[in-house]
Amino acid sequence: MKKSELYRRVIDYFQQTMPSAETELHYGSPFQLLVAVVLSAQCTDRRVNMVTPALFAAYPTAEAMAQASEEQIFSYIRSVSYPNSKSRHLAGLSRMLVDEYAGEVPDDMERLQRLPGVGRKTANVMEAVYFDRPAMPVDTHVFRVANRIGLTVDSKTPLQTEHELVKHIPRELLSKAHHWLILHGRYVCQARRPKCGECGLTEVCRYHKTAN
Repeated sequence: MKKSELYRRVIDYFQQTMPSAETELHYGSPFQLLVAVVLSAQCTDRRVNMVTPALFAAYPTAEAMAQASEEQIFSYIRSVSYPNSKSRHLAGLSRMLVDEYAGEVPDDMERLQRLPGVGRKTANVMEAVYFDRPAMPVDTHVFRVANRIGLTVDSKTPLQTEHELVKHIPRELLSKAHHWLILHGRYVCQARRPKCGECGLTEVCRYHKTAN
């Protein structure tokens, strides 16, 4: 099967099964989404959504969080992965937002990536989810699912995966496709025990063909 045909089949499947895919993180502003995405690194959205209500009640804005110490932030996020480094990042990015951006989250990739704890994936999430721009954030789910299905072949890095997906997915579908791949990886094409029996892509999936 040609790569263009594979992409068309995969896109058609997700358009039918997940027409309204979106982030599962809870937030009320661009700042809160940024905080939630930083917290979600190597951590489940479910866990993040458990800690953010109290965190956002105490520190709803960058100005409020910039006044908090790392220890105070840590007390709210202690149950997420890597709470020490994340509390340091949240304190630092909040202060930078206040000092350099009047408390507002910048809306371009370069300035976003200047913020402590914000890498390319997190910046891409902000672009795709909040600023509604074509972007393909690549997390572990996207990286794994794209490789298993065969959308990417021998991709070694998230950036290689991003470039390959951006090249083949229509620009207007990129942001939604990011959610398709994440949700498929989270609930069906799981890392240790993929639920191939629940998947409608087995006929075209490279992983399923080699595993069976």
